[in-house]
Parts: sequence; C-alpha cells; structure tokens
Amino acid sequence: MHNWPITLDDVRGAQKMLAGVARVTPMEGSRHLSALIGAPVHLKCENLQRTGSFKLRGAYVRIAGLSPVQRAGGVVAASAGNHAQGVALAASLLGVRSTVFMPVAAPLPKVAATREYGAEVRLHGGTVDEALQAAQRYSEATGAVFIHPFDHWDVVTGQATVGLEILEQCPEVRTILVGVGGGGLLAGIAAAVKPLRPDVRVIGVQAAGAAAYPPSLAAGRPVSLEHFATMADGIMVGRPGDIPFEVVNTLADGIRTVSEDALSRALLLGLERLKLVVEPAGAAPIAALLERPDSFEGPVVAVLSGGNIDPQLMQRVLRHGLAAAGRYLSLRVRLADKPGSLADLLGVLTRVDANVLDVAHVRTDPRLGLTEVEVDLHLETKGPEHCAAVVGELRDAGFVVSS
Repeated sequence: MHNWPITLDDVRGAQKMLAGVARVTPMEGSRHLSALIGAPVHLKCENLQRTGSFKLRGAYVRIAGLSPVQRAGGVVAASAGNHAQGVALAASLLGVRSTVFMPVAAPLPKVAATREYGAEVRLHGGTVDEALQAAQRYSEATGAVFIHPFDHWDVVTGQATVGLEILEQCPEVRTILVGVGGGGLLAGIAAAVKPLRPDVRVIGVQAAGAAAYPPSLAAGRPVSLEHFATMADGIMVGRPGDIPFEVVNTLADGIRTVSEDALSRALLLGLERLKLVVEPAGAAPIAALLERPDSFEGPVVAVLSGGNIDPQLMQRVLRHGLAAAGRYLSLRVRLADKPGSLADLLGVLTRVDANVLDVAHVRTDPRLGLTEVEVDLHLETKGPEHCAAVVGELRDAGFVVSS
C-alpha cells in the first residue's frame, strides 16, 4: 500500500479550486491516428490551456495552499518557459508577488509572456539548472517560497485534475499516454485515474536523449543522467523528482522512449493533420503512436501537454520533421565540369518533379578529378518513394550520386 498524502478527495478539491481558473481543455478525436493504430485516438489538448500548458494547474494549487504569511513574502520559481508562465499567472490571480529566474538564452516570447502574466523576470545563467540555483538562493535570502515545477505534493495534486477530466470526457479510455520530464503530470494522472479505473494503462513517454525514468525505475530510486539533450525542452530533465517517482514507480504502467525524428514528425503531424500547434514535449505521446502504432490498446488518450514553441525552434524542427518524413532530400551529385552539365542535371530533376531548394557547386574537394565538379542539392520531395525515384532517375541518367 502506498503512503503518500494525496487522495481522490484532494484531487476533487483541487478541481473545484481550479474552476474558473484553469480551462477544462477539449478532447479532440483524430481520424488519422485512429486509422494508424486501428482504434480510437483522442487528444487531451492542454496546449490550449491558459498559458499554453498544464503547468498553471499545479502552480495555482501550490500557491493557493500557502499561508497568509507565506503569501506576503511572495514566491519564486525557475524555468525556461511553461512553469514560469504558470507560476506568474497563478501568483497574479492570487494576488501574490512572483519572481521568476530564467536562463539568459530563454526564448524571448516566453520571457515576454512571463512578464505580461505579472512576474518580475530575472535572467541568470546559461541553463535552467543555473537559474534554479539562483532562485533557491533568492528564496533563502528573502523568504520567498520556492515553487518547484514538479517535486511537491500540491503540484502533483493540481496536475492530477487532468486525469479526472480525461475520465469524464472519455470514460471508455483504455490507455493514456503522457509526456514525462520530472514526472509531475504522469504522477498526477496516475494518482487520479488508477483508484477509479485500475484497468486503464497509464504510460509515460520520454525523449530517448533525456530518459531518466527507465534507469531510475530499474534501480528503484531516482537516478541522475550524466548527459542529456533533446529538442523537447519541456521534458528535458536529468533526474526524476522524488515525489513523482514514488507515484510513478507504484502506479504507472511503464515508460516508452521516442527518437528525435519521431518527435519532429509528430510536431509536423500536429500542424498538418491535427491543426494544432504543439511543442515537442507535448508531441511526445503522438511520437510514441507513430513509432509503435501496434503496441497500444484503444481507445487511447494522448495528452498534448503544451503548445509553447519558440518560432525559431519550430522552423528547425519542421525542417527536421520534413526530412524525417522523406519530404526533403539532400544529395551530392558528381558531373563533368563543362557547360550544360548543370542544365542536364536540372532537366532530370524537372522530369521527376523534384523541387530544387538550394544548389551549391563544390570544386575544391581533393577527391575530384580536374574535369569534375560536385553539386550539393537540397530538394523538396513528396515522400520516401519519391526520394528513391529521384535517386534512381539520376543514376539512370549517368550521374554519380551520394548522400
């Protein structure tokens, strides 16, 4: 039996507290994903939550639970984005002063949004960890209460309200997929869903490049990763929280990991087919469906945890997603260094309907003969089969092609 201080009554109380504060976000069906896995797939759209992510729920419950004396001293947090905005808005709604430390390189739209929600933003350090240390020092020096992004029971209780909404909106659900960083959202959903529906599988999804939960679950305790990196900054956490880990280790039905290619393809799918802006962390459950569509019992609910994506990151991720989906093709083609050779090459590409995005001549490679030149090509294509057709047509025309 577990011994943690969170009950269904607590979660229901948090749900009442959040009425009129956090939106009951919509549940949208996806015909494309349903056809892919052969069972209904529903999307829990926390990317449409106020501040653009689920983080408002836990932040509000945590700050609302402070004593009048604690509130008077203000709150402090550290974040590169979603938690910062959640704390800023929650504090403003509750009339509490908030200070948020963000890395110097935090995306400008997220810094601006955090300020607009009412926080004093202090830019410090090159990483979230450095901002976190500064926030903790500020807390010790001023008495402001530090609001952790996931490692507190009140935060987990607030996130658990997502689980209650899922059961209310999709009572037939059999599998819930949740993106995981520190584990607050997964722990909350599991704590709300399992007592009511032990038959529902609650599965976490981590980016393979920042997957701290699998080794931690194997060790039976939170384990820190030495190196971790992923485009999904919202779940780029090197160590599970102690509190979420306790719940996840007891109640969750496992963790899946997904590649960067799958994350970028999932984000692209969100835009093209689902008509939803989702950040890479929020797209992790979709990535899991794309990578292993035959491994989930439906109906499936995929929790889209956030939609705050920096436009520059979106541009890079979309390029990556198009390449991963076979929609971009980069080639190096060797041809004779004489007039008309490039025109012949472009003529072949015209016949196979490949759109040329960029062309660059390479003449200084020592592997080239005196009468040879190589051309770097970046093409827009229609998918993997079209890529193969382009390469085949070039080789049939006598060109030497390498990737």
